[in-house]
Amino acid sequence: MTQGTAPARPAVQPPAWRKWLMAVRPRTLSISVVPVLVGTVMAWGETGRIHWLVALAALWAALCIQAGTNLHNDAADFDKGADTPERLGPKRATAAGWLRSSEVRRAAAACFGAAILAGVYLVSVGGWPILALGLTSVLMGYAYTGGPLPIAYSGLGELFVWLFFGLGAVLGSHYLQTGQSTWAAFLVASAVGMLAAAVLVVNNYRDMDNDRKVGKHTLAVRLGRRGSQIEYAGLLLGAFVCLALASAQLGPAAWLPWLIIPWAVALLRRIRREPPGPVLNVLLAQTAQLQLAFGVLLSVGLLLG
Repeated sequence: MTQGTAPARPAVQPPAWRKWLMAVRPRTLSISVVPVLVGTVMAWGETGRIHWLVALAALWAALCIQAGTNLHNDAADFDKGADTPERLGPKRATAAGWLRSSEVRRAAAACFGAAILAGVYLVSVGGWPILALGLTSVLMGYAYTGGPLPIAYSGLGELFVWLFFGLGAVLGSHYLQTGQSTWAAFLVASAVGMLAAAVLVVNNYRDMDNDRKVGKHTLAVRLGRRGSQIEYAGLLLGAFVCLALASAQLGPAAWLPWLIIPWAVALLRRIRREPPGPVLNVLLAQTAQLQLAFGVLLSVGLLLG
């Protein structure tokens, strides 16, 4: 299959709903849910109230931005020739011939448009800081695999995830509820972003050999196997360090997520032990689940505290 050439449509195809579901990649959508949940619950702990319409609009915007980013990535990677038959991850809808690149790109644009519509309301609540955050998030969602210098091809993917699915989403959700930011919120946002970035590390670690062949210079390609394992360990353990630093302000709630530290250690052992292959798809899903558990436990601790 040559770069940008439409693949032949297979004779047997999944139903339409499943094609689009796979293109959106629902297993990792929790990455955008967790920061909104955590930021909102932190605000409740400080003010004793939640503006539910604001919280729902922020959640909708975050989900739409991630869905749009995933859809655009599905089409753009195929157009750039990065999704080859040697790729070890789950099938991509465009590369598999289930969907046309043009229609996937239109769906991505629709998701970004839906996020902007929600953002109009959020800007009326939060003012120019939310305007700047929202526009930057949509732009970077497109630029992740679009434009002349795509983020995903430059080794800056983990930084992007930490910034927008950590700092931006947590601090933005918290700010919309309280009108301010705190040092504790920054530390928690950093922790959530680190765990989200760890999911991308596994993705790029799995695809390292194929990415190297097609000229996709992810951080995993630059660091190699051992370096990526160290990066993964730093992100997972760094999240718990950030939480410990925030404990002075958060109180006992900050220690509830430490219940899953054995799980994090088990994942660290797995990435060192497992050979490159489809088995890493399970590790990727479990890393996303770890972030979800981290966020839920922290939120429960804040609610109970």
